[in-house]
Amino acid sequence: MLKRLLIGVLVLLAAVGVALALIVQPAAKRPAQSSSEEMLAAAVTVVRVGRAQFSETVLVTGSLVAREEVLVGPEVEGLRVTEVLADEGMRVKKGDVLARLVSETLEAQLAQNHAALARAQAASAQARSGIVQAEARLLEANNAFERAKPLRAAGHLAESAYDQREQAARTAEAQLLAARDGLKVTEADTGQIEAQRQELLWRRGRTEVIAPADGVVSRRLARIGGFAAGSAEPMFRIVANGEVELDAEIPETRLPAVQVGQSARLEVAGVGEVTGSVRLVSPEIDKATRLGRVRVYLGDNSALRVGSFARGLIETASGEGLALPLTAVRFGSEGPLAQLIRNNRVETRKISVGLAGGGRVEIRAGLSEGDLVVARSGTFLRDGDLVRPVPDKTS
Repeated sequence: MLKRLLIGVLVLLAAVGVALALIVQPAAKRPAQSSSEEMLAAAVTVVRVGRAQFSETVLVTGSLVAREEVLVGPEVEGLRVTEVLADEGMRVKKGDVLARLVSETLEAQLAQNHAALARAQAASAQARSGIVQAEARLLEANNAFERAKPLRAAGHLAESAYDQREQAARTAEAQLLAARDGLKVTEADTGQIEAQRQELLWRRGRTEVIAPADGVVSRRLARIGGFAAGSAEPMFRIVANGEVELDAEIPETRLPAVQVGQSARLEVAGVGEVTGSVRLVSPEIDKATRLGRVRVYLGDNSALRVGSFARGLIETASGEGLALPLTAVRFGSEGPLAQLIRNNRVETRKISVGLAGGGRVEIRAGLSEGDLVVARSGTFLRDGDLVRPVPDKTS
């Protein structure tokens, strides 16, 4: 019993000695305590500057149109349509017959023209015969007048007889001139009738409406029994070579970035995604809407229909470089700024930016790869503020 009591006293003394040793331990060997400033530092979400691929795009919307639309109308007006051989959606070749017109009227006109031409040719023949007769009469009258001259000088011919022969020569000459003029008139009439005949033959050869180019018939207005009228709505509309493109609108502030040849990815209603390239950038801006027009060539695709709605992106630039989320950049009067975290303190840094896309912006100067930057610039942080960086796990 006494032994146990002694052991307990010794254990109690040992415990007291350890406690005294801890009390008298130098302050330098005690664990460091966090300062009140560090404990009060604000937690800030940060992102790290890294490399990324950039693709800058411009949004476009519009409708599909024919790259080149061919309007097909009759070359001969006023004839009735007897047959229609092409319909909407058909592919046609240059020279294919699309419709036929009635030709009986032209045949009757050709018959009348043939009769008129025969009369004119007969009149020309008669005029030539008249010229021959007039020339003979003129020759006879001139010879008689020449024989009268020496007889008059010798006093063997009366003055009245001499005057008659002179007058006969002059009359024969005038008759010859009239006969020649008559031949010119008949020849002119013959030429006019022949020209009319050529026109009628040409009109008869145009009673078939021909496709002037390869393509797809997008609209057919020709109807059997209707009358062909060239000045009205065309009988057919053809998408030349079946080529379709997007007629898109772009805000004027983004139009300078779009250039001919840039690639585009479009979503066409009812078809899906298609690719194309910029073919034309209009030099004009609509002063009412402040929009410019761009044509995106899509080529010959049977699934694309003229008039369909489409929207997509034109890739205006691409490259690789340092990247930050757009939220980490503040744009002010001094230019773009970012809040760099160095030794747990905020440092506002002026930067230079480049391409932007996908919620990120390219950093061309002012930061280095691996730098920590406040994820949401513009928060209430000032240069020199002490912060506790918290990585943005969603970045």
